Amino acid sequence: MANIKSAKKRILVTETKAARNKATRSRVKTFVKKVDAAIAAGDKAAAQAALLAATSEIDKAASKGVYHKNTASRKVSRLSKAVSAMA
Repeated sequence: MANIKSAKKRILVTETKAARNKATRSRVKTFVKKVDAAIAAGDKAAAQAALLAATSEIDKAASKGVYHKNTASRKVSRLSKAVSAMA
């Protein structure tokens, strides 16, 4: 355990940020699962609506620094490709 006051503060701040990042990542995963579920159900309209929401959520996460911009772009690209590949 840290003895210096600033080190103790850094530990607390890091825990707070880690919890916030974890919540954001979890939220993104939930939105991605909704897109996957709509694709599995074969509902193109629902998949497109879910894709729009998921894209927005991924972009927010990237802007906050939770995801690297290339990672966010890759996730959006793969989801878009899956939705547009639906018959």
